[in-house]
Amino acid sequence: MAEAAGAAEVPTVPVPSRARVGRQVRVPKTAELVAGHLRRQIVRGELKPGDALPPESGLMEQFGISRPTLREAFRVLESESLITVRRGAHGGARVSAPDADVAARFAGLILEYRGATLGDVYRAAAMIEPPCARQLAAKHTAADIKRLREAVAAEKTVLDDPLALVDAQDAFHALLVELTGNQTLILLCGMLRNIVDRANASYTAAAADTEAQKTQALKGHRAHVRLVGLIESGKADEAEKLWQRHISSADDVVNSAGPKTVLELID
Repeated sequence: MAEAAGAAEVPTVPVPSRARVGRQVRVPKTAELVAGHLRRQIVRGELKPGDALPPESGLMEQFGISRPTLREAFRVLESESLITVRRGAHGGARVSAPDADVAARFAGLILEYRGATLGDVYRAAAMIEPPCARQLAAKHTAADIKRLREAVAAEKTVLDDPLALVDAQDAFHALLVELTGNQTLILLCGMLRNIVDRANASYTAAAADTEAQKTQALKGHRAHVRLVGLIESGKADEAEKLWQRHISSADDVVNSAGPKTVLELID
């Protein structure tokens, strides 16, 4: 792979065949091409989490690039949480597993920029989670029920700790989707739950009415317990309807707090 000449300007070339004649496209920088090659190896499992990348000198020779170009490629992959780089004599780059939290943080930034409310996020979750409850009620294993019961038991131990309870109840929501085994839903809901987790923690910490918090928390816990019973009994319609009401009621409570329900996730 040849080193790109000059960094001041990014060259362009005509778009081939089917594109409009004369239209120009951006040519990727060499560092982006190197990052793309390594990214494909990580995503395809050719490089696994914890693996050390070859020394910089080896990679420079392999790709025919300079040290600054290689380090620019590393910065791209670091920003995507695909590698971690330690500087110094005993440093080097190691592969990390792709982190869904990176996507969630970026999605949260875009939603906050667009003025989205926490209610927007709850309503999105309300479109995804209730069918997951239905699916689990229709088809589940004894191990699934065991994990759900462990999750509600974890909630019960922290009913008097609002912040810990937020974490425990969010974990239950995440588990409900995880047990469907659908990787696309798990990723999408993970992004939504990450945003809800951060917003809920801010809302809980700022809320003045602790008694109202406790009442809502107990109500939520009871809904979780009841859902597990419906899933175990195979009552798919009831499980879906219960979860739809549960998420909608949580949306109503949070949005009743007023303007603070606009997403404020940036530290």
